[in-house]
Amino acid sequence: MRNEVSVTFQDSPPVRIDLHDVPAMPNDVARKWLDEQFTEMGCEPLRPTGKLLMADKVVVVARDASPARFADAKWAREFARAASAALGRPLVNIDVASLSISY
Repeated sequence: MRNEVSVTFQDSPPVRIDLHDVPAMPNDVARKWLDEQFTEMGCEPLRPTGKLLMADKVVVVARDASPARFADAKWAREFARAASAALGRPLVNIDVASLSISY
């Protein structure tokens, strides 16, 4: 089974992170890691109500990380592990420009 996270930014080729031989991250650890990144980067919720779904958090962290952060292979791998675990999906496609996720 394929296990991959793909992040597409508007003006650059997609970043594909293969997780085939990478150990899975426990769900609670993944959520904590994403929470820490969200806070560290000063991310803002997408919705004016402040409600933040896990999928929203994944998209916002990817957006605010920008292609520059994804150039760091270690950070990109941890993001991919966390996104896959938190969303409970082996294949995740994140489109930053449209702020959407598909599986």
